[in-house]
Amino acid sequence: MRAVITGGSSGIGFATAQVLGREGYEIIVVSFDEKQQEPTLKALAEEGIKASYYLCDVTKEESVNETFARISEKADSVDLLVNAVGGLGGRHEITDMPTEFMRKVMALNFDSVFFVTRACLPLLKKGTNPSIVNFSTIAVTSGGGPGAAIYSASKGAVQSYTRGLAKDLVQFGIRVNAVSPGTIDTPFHAATARELVESWKAGIPMGRLGEASEVATVIKFLASPDASYITGEVIQINGGKPWFYTMTRSYPPLRPLALPGVFWPGVEP
Repeated sequence: MRAVITGGSSGIGFATAQVLGREGYEIIVVSFDEKQQEPTLKALAEEGIKASYYLCDVTKEESVNETFARISEKADSVDLLVNAVGGLGGRHEITDMPTEFMRKVMALNFDSVFFVTRACLPLLKKGTNPSIVNFSTIAVTSGGGPGAAIYSASKGAVQSYTRGLAKDLVQFGIRVNAVSPGTIDTPFHAATARELVESWKAGIPMGRLGEASEVATVIKFLASPDASYITGEVIQINGGKPWFYTMTRSYPPLRPLALPGVFWPGVEP
């Protein structure tokens, strides 16, 4: 078995590489981070995981096409594509958001999925039980925190694209699903004050942040024969967090309609 993981050098992407590698997958990491190449390959090798690392700017069509041409020289098929690369890019209210920033966020989160999926399709068509897993986010339904509207929109595009791809690729036996993580304790939040990150636990019914491995194991399931009748789905992994509960203290909690006998976690009556 062979898996291509974009953004596989850190966070959920790296955790996915570990989880899949332990299941016997050969891992192909696609990342722009040259500094993480040696540490990533070393960490996977220490677990006995066969892995290779390709430097690539997944927001650029030419870079993606060149990278997969090189991958195709050594791999005759791919069984799983995990489009894990993505990011917030920063926070900008729409009133002062530069057009360049908007385009960069859209490129990172959506263009990358389009370019990589298209380039990988010839290999996936030759795979066994081939599958694609994309990354959405709880911000698609909540709109995200302040200044995250474009991030939410870019991931919303990924979510819609996932469902469209599932219909387009079923003729080739390729299943397409997405995971939608809530607040996962990864370097994604490194630029946010830790005190604020810890405060988000109050809005999560399970009372804690998620672990990267808890997303990775869902990806492992979606790629497995046990999920053979699942395609076009978006799996929520958020500790039961309601979509309407915001992730920041900058906004007060929303009050849903008062319904008899219904308790909304994190919202006082």
